[in-house]
Amino acid sequence: MRIAQVAPLWERVPPPAYGGIELVVGLLTDELVRRGHEVTLFASGDSISLAKLESVHPRALRLDKTVKEYGIYEMLQLGKVYERASEFDIIHSHMGCAALPYGNLVKTPTVHTLHGVFTPDNEKLYRHARRQPFVSISDAQREPRLNLNCVATVYNGIDTSRYEFRPNPQDPPYLAFLGRLSPEKGPHLAIAMAKRSGWHLKMAGKVDVVDVDYFEQEIKPHIDGRQIEYLGEANHEQKCELMGGAVATLFPITWREPFGLVMIESMALGTPVIAMKLGSTPEVIAHGRAGFLCHSVDECIAAIAKVAQLNRSACREHVLNHFSVQCMTDGYEAVYQKILATRIAQNGHVRNLIRA
Repeated sequence: MRIAQVAPLWERVPPPAYGGIELVVGLLTDELVRRGHEVTLFASGDSISLAKLESVHPRALRLDKTVKEYGIYEMLQLGKVYERASEFDIIHSHMGCAALPYGNLVKTPTVHTLHGVFTPDNEKLYRHARRQPFVSISDAQREPRLNLNCVATVYNGIDTSRYEFRPNPQDPPYLAFLGRLSPEKGPHLAIAMAKRSGWHLKMAGKVDVVDVDYFEQEIKPHIDGRQIEYLGEANHEQKCELMGGAVATLFPITWREPFGLVMIESMALGTPVIAMKLGSTPEVIAHGRAGFLCHSVDECIAAIAKVAQLNRSACREHVLNHFSVQCMTDGYEAVYQKILATRIAQNGHVRNLIRA
């Protein structure tokens, strides 16, 4: 099958540190190549892939301070993709709503993975393109009121071989938090949990420009380097060390998270996750087996006392069975086949009508 994978240009594929979408695109693309598909990856020029790489800019836009209009490069990339649409059997977009206006202009079907969230503004475009095929990354992400053509839910996956199982947490014990230091990720709640329970908390993650004030006011004053540590932005090895050595990873989100890679990364290392029961967390965490789902800070604190009862091997097994890159790729291959079969059936029906 000839497949075009279209990635955002903000981060390279795969990302050197933080970048959930780019990580998923990189893993999916390489696995599709290993399975014999002919794959072209449209991404930043510094991306690393087994597929044929096509780019309109030599590096991730986040790293290029000379770029002032991100949207221009996005349009250049999509223009390039759809000018070559006839070369592909499937175009798979990971660019949110950016590719939606193009999908109906070519015969090659485009499938859109819904990595982000719906807003009052982008909902207008999603409604306009609602008949195009979409893939949700959790059932909780879907918005039935938009009446989108969601053909499947495919959970994100990770390369579990890169997450070495840690049968025991480090001593002295600590809790971990990994993620953007933003209100919706709940690092302020993680700090509250640690302070009220007396636990040592190690935190890592980037601070986006829009979250600088939040970080300075709500997070930084609590960082004392002893009970509350901030380690900065972590690369793959650093986040594995952070979460793998923890008694538990805290995931105290305050919003309907469509999917959180941190959860499956932590469980793959053997570390249970204590999360707020919001968005996709009930679909990702096996409550009472690989972590705990909670409704409040108080419940999260109570869960910390119970987390040692969980089997760390069961945490990893849960990820191997449901969230590996192989599981994810199986899901997307099924989606591609379904879309192509539908297209062939529709084209056959049209030809029959013409003959009649």
